[in-house]
Amino acid sequence: MRIGVVTFPGSLDDRDAQQAVRSCGGDAVALWYADADLKGVDAVVLPGGFSYGDYLRCGAVAHRAPVMSAVTAFVAEGGPVLGICNGFQVLCEAGLLPGALTRNEGLRFVCRDVALTIETADTAWTRAFSPGQVAIIPAKHGEGRYVADADTLDALEAEDRVVARYAAGCNPNGSLRDIAGVTNAARNVVGLMPHPEHAVDETLIGGIDGRGFFQSVMQGTPATSPA
Repeated sequence: MRIGVVTFPGSLDDRDAQQAVRSCGGDAVALWYADADLKGVDAVVLPGGFSYGDYLRCGAVAHRAPVMSAVTAFVAEGGPVLGICNGFQVLCEAGLLPGALTRNEGLRFVCRDVALTIETADTAWTRAFSPGQVAIIPAKHGEGRYVADADTLDALEAEDRVVARYAAGCNPNGSLRDIAGVTNAARNVVGLMPHPEHAVDETLIGGIDGRGFFQSVMQGTPATSPA
């Protein structure tokens, strides 16, 4: 499976994401922010980092990059897209996911492993997990507090679109309802604040719980049809 990893000016986890794809058996394809097309990839990862230096606010400039027009069209056709950390922020700014990511509660940068509870396996990026399964995934962010209005939060929960929550006592940023990741109505787009690409190598401290996200998308197209 060919998985494109987009590099924006300021991305710093693009190579890690490419290596994660390869280690899980995929073919990583480098995509550049100025690309007008996605080179025929089967899935897309928007990696973490500080795209455009986080000017204005996180993801506010990156979501206007030329490649995002191609990503938006890809999503509309049912293509699977994963946004990690800054990539999650970009997806929210682009309107491909609801809500927003704001400054961490306490205004401190967080860098540590966190326990996530996988809430749904019914997405392109989580089908290798079981609902309720706990995964240990590294987190590193200063603006990872997920917020949305109450109606949006209620809808996400009612529609089983909360992908992952921080386990009890493990919320590192004050995200509302402990939300660490969400999906769109079609379930092909997932945003996740922690970094699964840093948890794919059993020889490293981070463990391998992140492999499930990449292995999930390589299992094929989900049964749910795109909206």
